[in-house]
Amino acid sequence: MADSYVVFGAYGGVGSALCRRLTKKGAKLLLAGRDEARLASLASELGAQTFPVDATNLRQVESCMKQAAELYGQVSGVANCVGSLLLKPAHLLSEEEWDATITTNLKSAFAVVRAATISMAQQGGSIVLLSTAAARIGLPNHEAISAAKAGIEGLALAAAATYASKGLRVNCVAPGMTRTPLTAKLLQNEMMAKASAGMHALGRIGEPNDIASAIEWLLDPEQRWVTGQVIGVDGGLSRIRSRS
Repeated sequence: MADSYVVFGAYGGVGSALCRRLTKKGAKLLLAGRDEARLASLASELGAQTFPVDATNLRQVESCMKQAAELYGQVSGVANCVGSLLLKPAHLLSEEEWDATITTNLKSAFAVVRAATISMAQQGGSIVLLSTAAARIGLPNHEAISAAKAGIEGLALAAAATYASKGLRVNCVAPGMTRTPLTAKLLQNEMMAKASAGMHALGRIGEPNDIASAIEWLLDPEQRWVTGQVIGVDGGLSRIRSRS
């Protein structure tokens, strides 16, 4: 029987790359996200099912997981690719910007973990969340996003411990700067793009498939011995000093 997955934020840069990779493996997918038109376009390309959802709404996320179970009998894994990017120093952050960053990133991750553990408790499976290298290395102007993503890492570790006995694996992938719609404005500036690439020991900006391949690996049932991990897919940013 083909594996089945739910991908939240399915039409984003990393989410869509992940969905394409999973489809090539013959997996069944439920694509979840806010924008119905973008979901429909990707679903038409991949032959997948869709579920419009606000990933920060706990009830909607739980309904999405119930729908996946009704469609496929059981769900092999869930990935939360929902996120945002706001680069501002703390003294310039408004309360609304702080709340939006925490809600979009951390609350959506909690909603997915909560719903997935309810839905998948009987058969086990894999939950993968997205963090960032900036949660593990101090970078200027990253206060809000670093706090939100560090919270996601703590959430993943605690959930991995709580649900290990049920065969549920919970892991994180922590990217460096990656070329996606979220980073497009930043990377349009040639000097900024060059400087960012130079911060990564491997000397380049990440691509969506770099991140998606790691998520795909963690979702695979063959990785049943991997849980409670934060895997840096960041060109060495969080662990290696660049020579440049």
